[in-house]
Amino acid sequence: MADRFAAAADALSQMDGDSSSLTTPILDIIPVTGAAVSTLGDFLGSETITASDAVAARIDEMQFDLGEGPCWDALAGGVPMLEPDLRSTMARWPAFSDAVSAQPVGSLFAFPLIIGPLRIGALDLYAVQPMELGSRDAKRTEVFASIVSRHVLRRALRESGATDSEDSGPNSRRIIHQATGFVIAQLGISAEDAQLLIQGRAFSHGRSMREIAEDLIERRLTFELNDNSIEVER
Repeated sequence: MADRFAAAADALSQMDGDSSSLTTPILDIIPVTGAAVSTLGDFLGSETITASDAVAARIDEMQFDLGEGPCWDALAGGVPMLEPDLRSTMARWPAFSDAVSAQPVGSLFAFPLIIGPLRIGALDLYAVQPMELGSRDAKRTEVFASIVSRHVLRRALRESGATDSEDSGPNSRRIIHQATGFVIAQLGISAEDAQLLIQGRAFSHGRSMREIAEDLIERRLTFELNDNSIEVER
């Protein structure tokens, strides 16, 4: 099973240009009925990137329309929301619980899509019957969500044309490379994720990567890890 999980994670990592089948490797490993990947909130707007089936897509749509539900809470808190029995959540999400009761959904599990301080969206899993998501499957889904987060952010940057073409000079690249090292030292993440974080920060604030890099090098901007969440300080 560990080999199958590793193969699924690798397959998911290789899907950078294909959003339509993002849920396939996940559903090959996690024993649920369906899944959906969505963006949420002000950063990238609310949109279903892909859904394994019509029910998964409808679950996302209801949460967008009503402004409540597990995916919103997962993103706001930065932690998974695991609801093994949706019938017990009426008080928490009254409008969503009422709407979803007409769907063949017994349990719902939402995992936030986050890169550093950038809160992007959610990965939702559902099952027809009420069920518990075991700790091993929850941890594996967190790994899948981390991979999906990178895919979704790269997709958004690519579609927006946020390629920082004005920062293509050798001096600019050196500054960005140096700033990437700062982020690696601050957060202990990979070089790939550090550069993606700088690019996402630039995109979300309407600035260039060079400007964000200069802020990092001059220590006008730092990323700090506090209680398993990454906070930005200026």
